[in-house]
Amino acid sequence: QVQLVESGGGLVEPGGSLRLYCVATGFSFETYTVGWYRQAQGKAREFLAGISGAATRTNYAPTAKGRFTISRDNAKNTVILQMDNLSPEDTAVYYCNAERVWPPTGTTDAWGQGTQVTVSS
Repeated sequence: QVQLVESGGGLVEPGGSLRLYCVATGFSFETYTVGWYRQAQGKAREFLAGISGAATRTNYAPTAKGRFTISRDNAKNTVILQMDNLSPEDTAVYYCNAERVWPPTGTTDAWGQGTQVTVSS
């Protein structure tokens, strides 16, 4: 059974950085694409970044490109989202999703519970 747990969210000032973690259990992690998504209050969930199972491919949404970096450590069943130069518009609940296709689609049921990111002075 696919289980994902996000962590690392919190309150940060504009211009600051956060590192989010997605830890997976219950499946062959290294064979799955993992994507990071977010959902702001009152808005639809949006894709941010994805990474293939062997970390040979990554992709980013325009809003994340240049500010966010996705990486993974398959030995620790973990995908990391490094977020820099955060702005209040980045305030949202951040989720990770695992699936067996590339590029990530976010259409599977394998979601974590989310971690809240709040950017405010």
